[in-house]
Amino acid sequence: MTNPHSVTPFDPESASNRGFYFILAAQFFSALADNALLFAAIALLKDLQAPDWQTPVLQQFFVFAYIVLAPFVGPFADALPKGRVMLISNTVKIVACAAMLFGVHPLLAYGVVGVGAAVYSPAKYGIICEYFPPRKLVWANGWMEGLTVAAIIFGAVIGGLLISDRLGGLVANQLTQAEYNFGIDTAAEFAIAAILVLYFLAALFNFYVPRLPIDHTLAKRTPLYIIQDFWHCFKQLWQDPLGQVSLAVTSLFWGAGTTLRLIVLLWAATALQLDLEHSTQLTAIVAIGIGVGAAAAARLVPLEHSVKVLPMGIAMGLTVSAMVLIHDWQLALPVLALIGAMGGYFVVPMNALLQHRGHRLMGAGHSIALQNFNENISVLLMLGVYALMIKAELSANAIVIIFGLLVATGMTVLTKIHGHDQDHGEIG
Repeated sequence: MTNPHSVTPFDPESASNRGFYFILAAQFFSALADNALLFAAIALLKDLQAPDWQTPVLQQFFVFAYIVLAPFVGPFADALPKGRVMLISNTVKIVACAAMLFGVHPLLAYGVVGVGAAVYSPAKYGIICEYFPPRKLVWANGWMEGLTVAAIIFGAVIGGLLISDRLGGLVANQLTQAEYNFGIDTAAEFAIAAILVLYFLAALFNFYVPRLPIDHTLAKRTPLYIIQDFWHCFKQLWQDPLGQVSLAVTSLFWGAGTTLRLIVLLWAATALQLDLEHSTQLTAIVAIGIGVGAAAAARLVPLEHSVKVLPMGIAMGLTVSAMVLIHDWQLALPVLALIGAMGGYFVVPMNALLQHRGHRLMGAGHSIALQNFNENISVLLMLGVYALMIKAELSANAIVIIFGLLVATGMTVLTKIHGHDQDHGEIG
């Protein structure tokens, strides 16, 4: 007798199976809101006349939850149907976004958004491992990363437009003259209110995410046991050759990528003399490149050859340092797109490899939580270095050069150590 709750792997040629499209739609709108909210929160900090170093700290507050909650969000994602977990975490984001609108400090409110995102991530990536066979993981990750990149692109564009004087400022001025303005007096507050609608749209799609069988439950649910289980899985993944290389590479990439978004804003303002609205659009160009690179990797790189893309990370770091030679925004566009494309090309196969190894070793939710833990420690450290460089009043060019060389050096070391690990690991 067949299991009524079982789900067959997604067949892209089957028009009747829409589950994967609902997963993608839910992820897209949730990520779109997250990325637009970052720029709205930055604008709100400027309205509050907060010091410049609080901008990278804003992102640190967001990623802090990924680190602190890592032992718990994996078991939580694996203990419930992952579509329900996505809905719960999106509700947390809605509450935090509304809190920012009604006066909670952006650092604190965006930190709570990070709590929702930390819970969301093991579910959105874990459901892919449950929904697809290994041979489809790079393809599925290409779609997931492509849509996530699209959310980054449109999030930057929409966020920049919502906080601009020609839209957000205009609407806010009109609302201040209305009898009921719902407390919206500035462009930043209007942007946050509009982004709240995007979170509600993501929640709507969450209701239609497929309900899959529970993948991996814990023997006990006490906090001590959960932490011990997390530590055991942490060592297990780092001791696995393929898990180690993929974890190291994705951690370096996302730490670099998150920091690069803020560095581009600073560099565009000083080297290209662009305002915040147009600087956010340059971050969208990087995201477009990531999408192109991710699509190419999904098509050209099979899972068993994923480690061979490591040298692309070295080239990416060197190209970042070369940004200091650019003083024209038209020349900046292809260079930023190239940086993104190289990043997307090497991170998607690494991401798929890490998910596959983690799913085999300990369960999808557990492995994604571990991935988030390591990646966001990298993000926290790199943002901390960036904040210290700003506090030390280094020039934008100096920051760009140092940052690019750090990435290139890190990828060189990883390539030298792990370049042949694929030969010693088991993919199947």
